Amino acid sequence: MMQLAQCTWTFPELLKRPAFLRRSIDSISSRSMSSSKYPSFMASASTVSAPNTEAEQTHNPPQPLQVAKRLEKFKTTIFTQMSMLAIKHGAINLGQGFPNFDGPEFVKEAAIQAIKDGKNQYARGYGVPDLNSAVADRFKKDTGLMVDPEKEVTVTSGCTEAIAATMLGLINPGDEVILFAPFYDSYEATLSMAGAQIKSITLRPPDFAVPIDELKSAISKNTRAILINTPHNPTGKMFTREELNVIASLCIENDVLVFTDEVYDKLAFEMDHISMASLPGMYERTVTMNSLGKTFSLTGWKIGWAVAPPHLTWGVRQAHSFLTFATCTPMQWAAATALRAPDSYYEELKRDYSAKKAILVEGLKAVGFRVYPSSGTYFVVVDHTPFGLKDDIAFCEYLIKEVGVVAIPTSVFYLHPEDGKNLVRFTFCKDEGTLRAAVERMKEKLKPKQ
Repeated sequence: MMQLAQCTWTFPELLKRPAFLRRSIDSISSRSMSSSKYPSFMASASTVSAPNTEAEQTHNPPQPLQVAKRLEKFKTTIFTQMSMLAIKHGAINLGQGFPNFDGPEFVKEAAIQAIKDGKNQYARGYGVPDLNSAVADRFKKDTGLMVDPEKEVTVTSGCTEAIAATMLGLINPGDEVILFAPFYDSYEATLSMAGAQIKSITLRPPDFAVPIDELKSAISKNTRAILINTPHNPTGKMFTREELNVIASLCIENDVLVFTDEVYDKLAFEMDHISMASLPGMYERTVTMNSLGKTFSLTGWKIGWAVAPPHLTWGVRQAHSFLTFATCTPMQWAAATALRAPDSYYEELKRDYSAKKAILVEGLKAVGFRVYPSSGTYFVVVDHTPFGLKDDIAFCEYLIKEVGVVAIPTSVFYLHPEDGKNLVRFTFCKDEGTLRAAVERMKEKLKPKQ
């Protein structure tokens, strides 16, 4: 079997390569690496090594990796590679957005029981009935909207698949879709697979407010949808009611759909989460996507769902049928149990994460970062420029190798990387001991330039 060669490119050499700086973030998926647009830590799988035997060397020369043109520009995620570097350098990983603690026992026990009860064969394509009902009940409690679990709820393999099914099921080649940058990497990748034309509206610090006039000018007769992520990864921004009302009115006026990613809806700290579907006139044109992983610290289960009116659910389900068909059966049964957790679970979750957030935010300020407000999610974005490194990539490499802490460079989350070169993202979905240890390393080894 051929093995992947170790890359020998140096970090400075790769900075000179013109296409290295592109977007990517939390989905841990491998994409082609036929050309370099990330720094050296992103290139370890870029070539195939020499064959193992002399005969193979003669008859089977290394072959370039192959990928369809629509995915040529998407590489192995920076998120995955930064986590690999964390292991290599013994760095504390405040980059990757999964908890280093486990989910609640009552949900894990429900999964074990489902397995023991023989619920191990294919589930119904659009979801185990009990989970569809639990999603509908939770949606009503959160938004006040009553939906039909059989016709308007589709269970998917994580929210990432809900996003893919929505894009591939409802977007035609040439349709325009508006994104707010910085954005989750799968948005652009799946839109590229759908053949969409992507327009990006940049949210800028300190408050990452929606530039309404820019949004209005971006909408055209070809605009099919606007994609919203609130609470927003990576900035922690939550879209305000005023912003959502303006977006809703523009969508109604121009007959535009809204796809809304709400996976962090239970991690809203400083204001109430508002679901776009709950605004007047919006349910009929909105696909609401969510998942179990962030709320219940079970990201590896990959249980997600999409809620939409029947005429939009049809397209979502058509794509879902040929992407994964059905999602893990016993985990669906356990997810139904999770979604019926009492309100006290969500209250305790928010208290716990608020304490973790305080540790990280106060620590980052003490180190010398400019810390931007985070109203939701478990991420914090900071300005790294007080430390004198030329951009976010250089800073994150220094932070890993010299300080022993991992953050994520945000420039990879933009269509135009320059927009994010001053920002890096930290996560606080770690236990308090880990957060304190990371802060202490930074206090000791990271000093602002005078």
